[in-house]
Formats: sequence, structure tokens, C-alpha cells
Amino acid sequence: MWRRVISDEVRERIERLDLPFNRWGLDPYGISKDHLGLFLTVLGQAHKHYFRVRTRGIENVPGTGPAMLVSNHSGGLPTDGGMIVASIFFDREPPRLAHGMVEKFAQSWPFMGPWFSRVGQLPGLPEHAKRLLLDGRLLMVFPEGARGTGKLYRDRYQLERFGTGFMRIALETGVPIVPIAFIGGEEAIPTIYHAKYLAKLANAPYFPITPYILPVPLPVNCEVLYGAPMHFEGTGNEPDHVIDGYVAQVKARVEELIAEGRGAGVNHEAEAS
Repeated sequence: MWRRVISDEVRERIERLDLPFNRWGLDPYGISKDHLGLFLTVLGQAHKHYFRVRTRGIENVPGTGPAMLVSNHSGGLPTDGGMIVASIFFDREPPRLAHGMVEKFAQSWPFMGPWFSRVGQLPGLPEHAKRLLLDGRLLMVFPEGARGTGKLYRDRYQLERFGTGFMRIALETGVPIVPIAFIGGEEAIPTIYHAKYLAKLANAPYFPITPYILPVPLPVNCEVLYGAPMHFEGTGNEPDHVIDGYVAQVKARVEELIAEGRGAGVNHEAEAS
């Protein structure tokens, strides 16, 4: 019955995705057209009407072939991931599907694990990342991990340490890295405290508490900025100091995009107050 709520726009754009769906509407990863349609219909409403996402530099996302999308992480909840997926699906021509790597704790939530897989968001394992890229897909990565979404509002837009695994995978698979800045997530869920007991109950690394108590996103205008693809030479087996240097370059570019977005974008902090 829920198929009826899938918008005509989403149905049409799903048909134009470069994914090998079979006659039952499934692709080799188990992605379902019906599940994807409902998921993207909901994301589309948030993208267009709630967060009113502005997209810049979408032409930097390749129209075909593999690429790794590397973004800052923010906002207490993965609003950034959802809006990046929506941006690439709704704002890019032709539309593409970005695959995210879901944190292990989220996979344990009732009913969520199967749903994530049905819409192309897979457990965050290196073998999944490599397979997606070798199959020519877009892989969305947040190198800050849960540390990024766990930032308090006072530390907004201050990047946490980037892990290095993403760079070794990018080098091993030979794909470009598209740096991304997501602006507005920090203001949408201004986290002022982590409730450890609630986090334990939810089997999560943290549970964000906002000035209005509940971690419900505010209708703050958001922006996604895509930088030019970055190319690095190597096999993924380079010494740590080489990998660290490459990672530092990506992190610096993301920081530049954040500064650009905060300088030229809407006044998110004023909206959140």
C-alpha cells in the first residue's frame, strides 16, 4: 500500500539510475525499487521543503563511473548523509545513487538493518566499500565517523580527526575523491549535551540533547558544496606518513569548502536561534 505514496518524480528518476535492476525491481546488492522509492520520496520532501537544500558544484560529481564522496559529519543525527543522497538524486542530471557506509550500531536497531540495505546504504566494512567502487558506484564517506556527528554545538564546524582507511581504499581502487562540505547540520540539531544513559538504551555512542530537549531537526536552510575531484597516486600500500599527507590534503579542502559555505551561504545560526 505504501507504494502509492511514491512520487511520480521519484519513480521517473529511479528509472534513469544506472543500476542493473532485474524484472523484480532488485539490483545485485539487494536494493529494491519500491523501498528506494519510498525512501527518496521522504528525503525529497525534507530536501526541498524542510531543509530547502541549496546545492553548489554538483557538476563535480561524475555522471558515470566510480568516485568517493568525502564530507564533514555534523548535526547529532545523519541529516548530512540523507541530504547528500537527496542532492545527488534530485539535483544532478542524470540522477545517481550515493551509497553510504552505515555505522555498526545503527545496523542493530530493529528493522533498520534490512531497510538500510534495501536503499543502498550498506554496513561500513572495507570489503563493501571496495566492491561498490569496483562496480562503478558512488561511495559516500565521513572520515570523522561518529566523532563528527557527536560534536557539541560549541565545536560546530571544527573537524575531528580524519581516519585514513578511506584514502587507502581510494588508492587501491584508483578512484577520484570529491570533497564535500555540508552546511546547516550543526544548526539543525544544536547538541549541547550527551545523555549517556539514553545512549546505552539506544545502543548508540551518544544521544544528543538539544536546548529544546529532543533531537528533532529544526527547519534550517542547508547547503551542500561539492569541490573538484582530487586525484592521488598510489596503490594503498604506501607508508603511513604518505597516507597521512594525502588525508591532510582532503581535510584541508573540506575545511576550505566549509569556510566558503559559511561565508557565502545563508545565516544558519540566525535561523536556528
